[in-house]
Amino acid sequence: MRNLFFAVVSSVLMGVGAFAATPENTLVIELDGASTGIIEIELLPEIAPEHVERIKKLAREGSYDGVVFHRVIDGFMAQTGDVTHGNLEGFIPRYAGSGGSNYEDLPAEFSKEPFLRGVVGMARSSEPDSANSQFFIMFADGEFLNEQYTVFGRVIEGQDVVDGIKKGHAQTGALDDPDYMKRVYVKSDN
Repeated sequence: MRNLFFAVVSSVLMGVGAFAATPENTLVIELDGASTGIIEIELLPEIAPEHVERIKKLAREGSYDGVVFHRVIDGFMAQTGDVTHGNLEGFIPRYAGSGGSNYEDLPAEFSKEPFLRGVVGMARSSEPDSANSQFFIMFADGEFLNEQYTVFGRVIEGQDVVDGIKKGHAQTGALDDPDYMKRVYVKSDN
């Protein structure tokens, strides 16, 4: 009995077991370009329910399929999700990052969840309630983002794939020939 107790406590502390990502709350990204592979993201509806719902809705509609990582800063993060101007087909770098989806912007769901390596957050303008479809994945810890941007997930598989995403200009992160999300889906739908 004592060993079972320690196994359960260890599982909880390591983020597995009772709190493991369910297929309904796992986003899968098939990456293509210079870096290829699968990224799995545990979605966190208990922290950001409206943002998780939006991400799943756009994935289920196929809106993220073919969308590029338009802003990638080495040692910081890789940003994607501009479903208006970020599609690989007809990609124009100067417009990427300025669009969203056909849905209303979301109210901020800031939390105490820290921006650590592998955390996934919603991109927004200077207005806190302006997140829409764009998101970013952290290459490294970024404490300065804490409680300023909405955390809605964390990478649980494929951080090495994230790390391989083609990096952009050192200052702006912009790219002319970016990697892209070939296919994005909710794991329970596949």
